[in-house]
Amino acid sequence: MKHPGEDDTDCSKVKCIALTFDDGPAATETSQLLTYLAKYKARATFFTVGQNVAAHPDLVRAEAAAGHEVGNHSWSHPDLTGLSTAQIQSQLSRTSAAIKAATGEEPKLFRPPYGAINSTVRAATTLSPVLWDVDTEDWKYRDSGKVAQTVITKAGRNEVVLMHDIHPTSVGAVPEILRTLTARGYHFVTVSQLRATL
Repeated sequence: MKHPGEDDTDCSKVKCIALTFDDGPAATETSQLLTYLAKYKARATFFTVGQNVAAHPDLVRAEAAAGHEVGNHSWSHPDLTGLSTAQIQSQLSRTSAAIKAATGEEPKLFRPPYGAINSTVRAATTLSPVLWDVDTEDWKYRDSGKVAQTVITKAGRNEVVLMHDIHPTSVGAVPEILRTLTARGYHFVTVSQLRATL
């Protein structure tokens, strides 16, 4: 099994995009998403919520086994900027422990819920924060066609795309995204792979 980011794709030489999926795993949606990604040999990064990791460790294990990257998205999705350092550390450490229990490896990346981050949050963890370049707003627009077109028209080379694997309409957008952008010469990589070769 390759570890996340261990890939021979060199994003300094080819066009890459990092699809990221927040808030899962969700039983039906995440399983379907993994099938779509496998069909196109695409890698993705999953920013998982700890309480969902604890509920569905098999899905997180499947993500990692397929070569995807598993990141930390807090235990219960609070705005971390409103918490104390101890509370922030609890949110992140509990989630990292759940991910390690499922996959055998601790995550290196985290995405703060709502993209809310400040100096207190940064100082509370050694995890590397990941935001995004393109927000599909798929939580608001529950329309697979609209979500797919947002990615296809807005995402550019070496950009990070924010999606959620808890909405059927978001997962339903993925085949069109993969089909269209693969035909345009894009490679779908993990965030760590993107960062490693830029």
